[in-house]
Amino acid sequence: MKCSFRAIAQFVLFSTAVLAASVTSAAAEAKTSFKVGYTIYVGFMPMGYMKESGILKKWADKYGIEIEVMPVNDYVGSINQFIAGELDAVGVAGMDALTMPAAGGVDTSIFLITDYSNGNDVLMSKSATSVADLKDKEVYLVEYSVSHYLLNRALVLNGMSGVGEVKTVNISDADIAAAYLANPDIQNAAAWKPMSADMLAGSSESKVLFDSAQIPGEIMDVFIGNTQVLKDNPAFGKALTGAWYETLAALKAGGDEAKPVNDYMASALGTDEAGLKTQIDTTFFFYTPAEANVFLTDAKTGTIMDDIRKFSFDRGLFGQGATSVDAIGIELADGTVLGDPANIKLRIDASYAKLGADGGL
Repeated sequence: MKCSFRAIAQFVLFSTAVLAASVTSAAAEAKTSFKVGYTIYVGFMPMGYMKESGILKKWADKYGIEIEVMPVNDYVGSINQFIAGELDAVGVAGMDALTMPAAGGVDTSIFLITDYSNGNDVLMSKSATSVADLKDKEVYLVEYSVSHYLLNRALVLNGMSGVGEVKTVNISDADIAAAYLANPDIQNAAAWKPMSADMLAGSSESKVLFDSAQIPGEIMDVFIGNTQVLKDNPAFGKALTGAWYETLAALKAGGDEAKPVNDYMASALGTDEAGLKTQIDTTFFFYTPAEANVFLTDAKTGTIMDDIRKFSFDRGLFGQGATSVDAIGIELADGTVLGDPANIKLRIDASYAKLGADGGL
């Protein structure tokens, strides 16, 4: 399925800030019913299986709460629902947690990391033989998305200053594959699976110049929650985390145990077993809470967040009012803060992964 996951062509900070201000007081309360949204992407599909299989209900019942999990067609729309308080948690790319709700004023916590792209995101060319060959050339991609970030990292890691050394051309994720294959003027592009796989399969002259496997952990997929909602309702975070890792344990086991999970994921993604495998093979899942806890608390994760915030600020994704990369505070799992400690709006919360690792869920 060709979906709009992680596609952000424009981001209007003003509307986000208005939504954030409208839900600040409503967020701080204990409750027993919660809503979780996700868009169709391989890293999020176990969430749907949790619901269909009854695993989620089992964990919600354990904590005396109700959790409604729902697929959402529009990725940016799902984040706006989260900002407005209509969703208590939502699946996003890590970069988007910073540039949308956090930049818009919502105190946001990354409390469940699902995976990172390990080759799903690709920079390709029909004519260039190296990343350096892209200097002053056009590169088609979804601007301000993780494809834009991937391009920047590819250029920097190959001795260039960043995206200022190429000419980016914005194109929607819905159009990029067909345009790349049909238009000989489009020589260079960055995209993610399934589009990137279609583009490479349909263009024999195309070569992969760089992919996300070369920047492990940097293009991460996570579930975010309103920090105050999680603080007031720890049962919500515990139940969702417990259900997630029970599902991932089945997926990791393989064989008959994994079959119903794989069947569900393939169907939801609009593909078959082979198609699902190509996506899973280039996705690094955190199969256990111990693995997630190690990643979330690793010093390298702080370095990754530093790279993400610098790119986001340079691209104007903090909004017009941000005069410095330090305008938004990011609290890491060890309490260290990147940016303004008086304006912390994004937090790496490893507490639920730690509970799971310690058998405390």
